[in-house]
Amino acid sequence: MRFQTTLLPLLPGLVAAIRPPNVNGMELKWFDGFEGPAGSSPNTDVWNIMDAINTNNEVQAYTHSNENLQISGGGTVQFVPRKSSTGQWTSGRIETKQSWTPKPGKVMMVSANILVGGNPAGTKQGLWPAFWLLGDAVRHGTEWPRCGEIDIFEQVNGLATGHGTLHCGDAQGGPCQETTGRSGTVPMPLDGFHTWSVKIDLTSGDWRAQTISFQLDGATFYTVRGADLNDGPVWSTLAHSPMYMILNVAVGGDWPGPPNDATLGDYGAMMEVQWAAVYSS
Repeated sequence: MRFQTTLLPLLPGLVAAIRPPNVNGMELKWFDGFEGPAGSSPNTDVWNIMDAINTNNEVQAYTHSNENLQISGGGTVQFVPRKSSTGQWTSGRIETKQSWTPKPGKVMMVSANILVGGNPAGTKQGLWPAFWLLGDAVRHGTEWPRCGEIDIFEQVNGLATGHGTLHCGDAQGGPCQETTGRSGTVPMPLDGFHTWSVKIDLTSGDWRAQTISFQLDGATFYTVRGADLNDGPVWSTLAHSPMYMILNVAVGGDWPGPPNDATLGDYGAMMEVQWAAVYSS
């Protein structure tokens, strides 16, 4: 996608959504290609647009404004962090209403095609784009991280490193080594759209042999096995339980640290998503 300096004009003819690619041995179960007129909101039958979020010592306020969250009119959704004249940061975050549960004997894959804004890393201190899954149990009172969390893609401070992380179990230590979680990294290109995925493989009936694998453009860069956690009930919160999808750009927080005077917002700081999808074998 191209970086705009103003909101896109409403287009008389909309670009058709780009369908996620076929994946060998997998069936596409769900996707959103973010169709709609430029400046409109994501489909609220599918997504909750979040605003009352206060976690990780982040400094942004999430809003419903199309200055922070908009359909591009070109078959994408854009999450645009912005800094006001008074120094307040705002951004966008959406969460699916639906949750998905991996099926015994199957492989479930959750993917999104993502572009990060082209501002140089020196102007991205404190920026934290993310694509992740959170255990549906948190919507019913289970505390984090016991609800389970799978971070499919995170980038901090504009660095050319992508992170895939599991959070689970106890808030300190435990099988997921909290508070940092179990994490793998991969060098990431900083231009163009790239597909970030997690595969939950339950083809083995033995939970110890089941796996959660993180991929960039179809290449696996990190895998965790049930045996690595060595805790069946905790493994179940990650691999056997319903999870919902989240897309957002945070500003500040415990991990990246706060933005500084050089941090820029606007389209060069955004995360843009062409499609999000769920597959199953």
